[in-house]
This record gives sequence, structure tokens and C-alpha cells, in this order.
Amino acid sequence: MSGALHVEIDQHEPMPLHGAVQCQPGELLALVGPSGAGKTSLLRCLAGLMRPQRGVIRVGDEVWVDTQAGVFVPPQRRHVGLVFQNYALMPHLSALDNVALALLHRPRSQRRAEAARWLEHVRLTPQQMQRRPANLSGGQQQRVAVARALARQPRLLLLDEPFSAVDQMNRQGLYGLLADLRKDLAIPIILVTHDMVEARHLADRLVVMDQGQVLQSGTPAHIYRSPRNARVADLLGVQNRFQGVWLGPRDEADRAAGAGWLQWLLPDGSVSPLRLRVPDKGKIPPGQRVTWVVQGDGLHLDDERLAAGHAAALCETALATTVQQVRHLGETTMASASVDGLPGVELRLVRSGPLRQVLQPGQPLRVWLDCDWVHVMPTRGAR
Repeated sequence: MSGALHVEIDQHEPMPLHGAVQCQPGELLALVGPSGAGKTSLLRCLAGLMRPQRGVIRVGDEVWVDTQAGVFVPPQRRHVGLVFQNYALMPHLSALDNVALALLHRPRSQRRAEAARWLEHVRLTPQQMQRRPANLSGGQQQRVAVARALARQPRLLLLDEPFSAVDQMNRQGLYGLLADLRKDLAIPIILVTHDMVEARHLADRLVVMDQGQVLQSGTPAHIYRSPRNARVADLLGVQNRFQGVWLGPRDEADRAAGAGWLQWLLPDGSVSPLRLRVPDKGKIPPGQRVTWVVQGDGLHLDDERLAAGHAAALCETALATTVQQVRHLGETTMASASVDGLPGVELRLVRSGPLRQVLQPGQPLRVWLDCDWVHVMPTRGAR
């Protein structure tokens, strides 16, 4: 069994990279952020392909990097499994021989049999094992790359956008494969991806990065509900994001309930007629301009409230809206609805099942905003 991954890096050249990352054995941690955020650079540091200016990288009781102590373990001694976007397979070798290349530490007589076991583990048939990469589909090539990475029996598995070159149908199969493999892998797994849906679907925890800086880490549910600042919300693609002014608690009853008041601002900066009583963590002074978000779980239609026997929240605000646009995406429907009386304000709704049938352009719709789901952030945190 491998130990936990512990990383602390602080460097300015050749590119800025600052922050700390932890990943437990058996945990999948996704690094997310835009191009140039530093995700691949961090991966290169972990693999030993780049030496950080200052930092510590440790897996269990093995120290791979400690710049202060002068420790730098080279890549070949780190036992890292790497899976790349472009597969990086040898084109002149069969799938079996590609995996056998990772088994040079084993006796020659055992390599092909062991390679076959790993390929069987990722669900390749004996016939597919004999084919060269050009005669395999993209999904099959990626399975070979995964088998090759695991054949090294790594202490750390690094996945660098491994599914981005694979079509959607094969991608779903690879998601299932990774989920199954994780049951047998007691090692830290780091996934780099631009796909936020993929990250939420696969990862136990997210690390949000931008311009070489770790901005926030935590479970997908926690980060999406409580982004640290407006920049994190923007990077995650949080849809229902608005402006406001923080008014704070109005009286002792508010303070006892951990509640404060939020003045909703319109997109042009003018004051709307709506004030919301929302959770207060006591970190924002009254009068501060803020950005606030509400997850889709905090927006309910009338039928949903009745079906759930809706419990009382800090406040519930009924918003009269008109459906503007509807997009049907397979079994899910996305809709935008303008809020009557709040010029320029639109809510984004995502529904599946029978409830999505009520979303039709031009239709009036009452939406209940559950203030328990409102998360307020200082606007100065945005970049």
C-alpha cells in the first residue's frame, strides 16, 4: 500500500507555482483550471520531470523532493505511473509489447504473461492485445496506456487529460473502467482535466488553480456550493452568480440564527427591491460590495416544493420569472428564465425527468430561491 501524497511548492521561475496539495491513498484528486494555470507544471514536478525552486514532495515516508535539504529523486526511481492525452504508445509494437516495456524489471520469461494480465484487467481481448496502436480505437489505445502505467506498480498515478482525445461513447466506458480500477488501487491518483463535468464525476476532491496559484481545494460539492471567491466561481462555471451589497445582521435574532441581509444589485449596479436573509459567517463588513452564488439545488419549482414537503429555510423568496431559452441535452434540459421586475437578471435552471417538460420558452414560471443555499463572497477576491 502506498502512502499519502504531500506537496508544497513555491517558485517564480520558469513559471509561478504556489500552493499545497494533499492526496490520500485510494483518493482521486482533480487539478482544474484554465490553460496556463500550472496544472501540467505541477504534474511534471510530481513525475520528476521538473525540479521546483523551493518545495517538498513526499509519498508516504519517501521524500522525493526537499529543496532545502538538497533532495531530488530522479524520475526513474519514483515509481510513478503516467497516462498522457496522446497515449504515447510505441507504434511499431503490439499492445502486449507496449505494456511489457514497463516490466523490464521482471524476468524476460514473465513479462508477456504479466502484460497480458494487465491488459485483461483493462478489458482488452487476446486478439486486441496482438494489434499495433494504429489498429486499435482511441479508447482501446488509452486502455493500453492505463495498463502500461499500472504494470509498473506505481506509488502514484498521474493522469494528464487522459480522456480528452477520446469520443464521448468511449469516454464513458473509460470512466467506468477507472471507477472499477480504483477499487483495487490503494495509491494517490492525480487527474488533470479542463472538463469540469468530468472532474465532478470522477474526483473525490478538486484543486482549483489559476496563474500558478492553488486557489481552493475540497470536495466538488463543497467548492461548488461555497467557492472561495468570484474567480473560483468563474473558473468552475457556476451559473447563478449575482452582485450585491452585504448589509449584515439586523438584530440579535439574526445573529443568533447566523443570518445576515443581502441587498440584491442589478447587473448595471443599481439597487433592486429585493433583500435576502442568508447565512452569515461573520467575515464580511456591512456595506461591502459582494458577489453571491446559489447552486441549482437552491432553486425550486412549485411542484418540487410540494413533493419534498419543503422545510423552512432562513428565507424563501418566490421569484416570478419568464422562461427565455431552453436547451435539451439528452436526458437533461437547461433553461434560462428572466426575473420579472429585475431587468437583466436571469436564472439558470437544469432539470431532468418529467419536470423538464414544464420548461417551454415564453412560459411564466414561479421559482423559489432557498436562501440557505446562498453563498456570499467579497468582490475584492475576484481577479
